[in-house]
Amino acid sequence: MTDMAIEVRDLTKRFGRFTAVNQVSFSVKRGEIFGFLGANGAGKSTTIRMLCGLLQPTSGTALVGGYDVITQTDLVKQNIGYMSQRFSLYNDLTVEQNIRFFGGVYGLDDQRLRERMAWVLKMADLEGRETSLTRTLSGGWKQRLALGCAILHQPRIVFLDEPTGGVDPISRRNFWELINQLSAEGITVLVTTHFLDEAEYCNDIILINAGSLIASGSPMELKTTHITTPLLEVSLEHGEIVDALETVRTQPWAIETTVFGTRLHVMVEDEEDGRKQILRLLESGGNRIGSIDRITPSLEDVFLYLLEHDGRRAGTTIQQG
Repeated sequence: MTDMAIEVRDLTKRFGRFTAVNQVSFSVKRGEIFGFLGANGAGKSTTIRMLCGLLQPTSGTALVGGYDVITQTDLVKQNIGYMSQRFSLYNDLTVEQNIRFFGGVYGLDDQRLRERMAWVLKMADLEGRETSLTRTLSGGWKQRLALGCAILHQPRIVFLDEPTGGVDPISRRNFWELINQLSAEGITVLVTTHFLDEAEYCNDIILINAGSLIASGSPMELKTTHITTPLLEVSLEHGEIVDALETVRTQPWAIETTVFGTRLHVMVEDEEDGRKQILRLLESGGNRIGSIDRITPSLEDVFLYLLEHDGRRAGTTIQQG
């Protein structure tokens, strides 16, 4: 048996003349958390739908759990869990009715359904709320309930499509604890997101832009291999950070300049010369520098750099969170 849970080769999807996914290839190891990152409209959800057997590829191949997504669609669907962006729940049903509905879809017998329902209620912190209408639940509760329904049949591979959209930061963090628990149990999790802070939880990541893969690797590999020139972080004691950004980014020695929170990140060819140029330029404009330090690039730095240098970029953005 291969140690790969998912194998994708040159997967492509066209809608008329529009290419949503263009010859994407990657592999996902069993039991790992695999991050699929990109801005809204980059092609993440289209790829997920093809891997789940919900959308026929135009060309290319993919094996999910050893099953072909084109010729063995039913077997793929039986052996995966899928949680869509909208949580896949029926708002007019109660919590218990939603669980029973999905139990029926997955063909669970009465005994197993009772056991799994008890697990879902405990995992989702919904014990005692079985008769609550799903539409009355908070975003965090809906999120955990949707995950429970998606893995009610205990699949070994789970697809989570933008699972943390529309929930508060605490619910996001708690949800990732659940994802880590699944991975610790040997379950493979492929998660799409546009939140860069969530990428840090993944074993491996691919970045997709305008339907094409533009980078892949672990979070550390991405940070250390794509940006090799010095990156300086600048803090101001006095001055407007946005004004400083506009001032620095026009200079020929500033390769890339971005705002990161309340600080400025400036990529330069030479560290010492870069420090002098930044200090001279900003102080001559009335700014007072707090510090200039060389730093390891963040994932946000890497992804903005890659998007900036990708010919398919069309004003897309990825959120840091």
